[in-house]
Amino acid sequence: MSLLSSIILAPLAGALVILAIPKNKEKLIQGVGLAFASLCLVLSTYLYLVFDKTTAAMQFVERMPWIPSFNVNYFVGVDGLSVAIVTLTALLTLVSLIYSLNVTLRIKEFFFWFLLLEAGMLGVFVALDFFLFYVFWELTLVPMYFLIGVWGGPKKEYAAIKFFVYTLFGSLFMLLGVLALYFSTTPHTLDMLELARQGSLLPLNKQIWIFLALYLGFAIKVPAFPFHTWLPLAHVEAPTGVSVILAGILLKMGTYGIMRVSFPVLPAATKWFLPFLITIAVINIVYGAFCAMAQKDLKKMVAYSSINHMGYCMLGMAAMSTIGYNGAVMQMITHGVITGSLFLLVGVIYDRAHTRDIDAFGGLAARFPVYAGIMIIQVMASLGLPGLAGFVGEFLCFLGAFQWWPYYAAIGAIGILVTAAFFLRMIEKVFLGPFNEKWAGLKDMTARELIAIVPLAALTIVIGVWPRVCLDVINPTITYLVGVMGK
Repeated sequence: MSLLSSIILAPLAGALVILAIPKNKEKLIQGVGLAFASLCLVLSTYLYLVFDKTTAAMQFVERMPWIPSFNVNYFVGVDGLSVAIVTLTALLTLVSLIYSLNVTLRIKEFFFWFLLLEAGMLGVFVALDFFLFYVFWELTLVPMYFLIGVWGGPKKEYAAIKFFVYTLFGSLFMLLGVLALYFSTTPHTLDMLELARQGSLLPLNKQIWIFLALYLGFAIKVPAFPFHTWLPLAHVEAPTGVSVILAGILLKMGTYGIMRVSFPVLPAATKWFLPFLITIAVINIVYGAFCAMAQKDLKKMVAYSSINHMGYCMLGMAAMSTIGYNGAVMQMITHGVITGSLFLLVGVIYDRAHTRDIDAFGGLAARFPVYAGIMIIQVMASLGLPGLAGFVGEFLCFLGAFQWWPYYAAIGAIGILVTAAFFLRMIEKVFLGPFNEKWAGLKDMTARELIAIVPLAALTIVIGVWPRVCLDVINPTITYLVGVMGK
């Protein structure tokens, strides 16, 4: 079996094996889940290491007929845009499952849905046939619905339904866009590479309508303003491991879809929509930052900061330059690492104190030095401190945007200041000052928590100091994409 199919099938096989295990054998279920998630990470890491960094061509391509009468194929491959996100997906899934070993409710179903979710997300990032892409896109919807709706907080049912309705609404418009592209090509095809060659020949008015349909599907996932309202509620109600996947991977499906499909397939419509896209990007940055600053709940603050950080991705994408695109993809990767770890860290304190109220703590650094140290590193990375992973992507996004949209970039810079303000305020209230004796009985981080979080903290430092580990893989594909756009 070829490498990409093995990567997708590893978590799927794990989910099926778990179905066959009696539900009372909880340790075995957890072991099987971790084993198959680990196998997926090993395969994904191998993929990243053997990936040819000198070419923009699709690699590890697999193609076989699926529904020949409609020219639908099982067609997968990776390039610089997708290979790092595939590896990130496997990594975050494994650390989330390690952290989720403390889940006690319906363990069999939890691990089954989690592995099925991983298979769907991986499929989205490697699919090169639009029908296959759509199948995997929809496959992620059901597991996430149950993971929030069954294992979430007090408002879990409402949060799950809101997530489901929003995403399904966007998916229906995306389906219309897919059908329009299919019937606009001769011969009819759903091959993304062929669509990129033929889509640019479509008249502008048709491109605009198709772009709009696809944008609604992708923008809800990003989430771009004003489709962002499902995200904070879903994050707050979701269990910790699910929040990591939601922020670290699911949001990237939106920006990835825009860069993989909308931009190369509909270049004329993309340029027509650019003023709109840059405006939405700046609103996401500034509005997300101010909303985060207003929060007292740690998890909700990190959730709104995700809206802010995805705005940076959109800012880089709107630059339509090699620098901006590199920054956007870099931001997608580093946001997954940093914000994923922040949600795990919020989960650590919530599991002990059963509150996420920023004002309820104080002086924790003296009693929980390990926890405080890791949290401060990741917070500094999130606010864009040079030397840590978050700085590189943000800098490239603004550098690319400033060339074409200087005033928008200047307004967006407000978001950086506000982000620094709310994160530093959080550090002051939670970790500094006199210790709140109410928490005297709490313990520092356990081995399970450290195993889940330390790899992400280490990666934050490595990427910050040596960004070439990602940029060398991304750049050839990004340079090709910018050439396709003709700018």
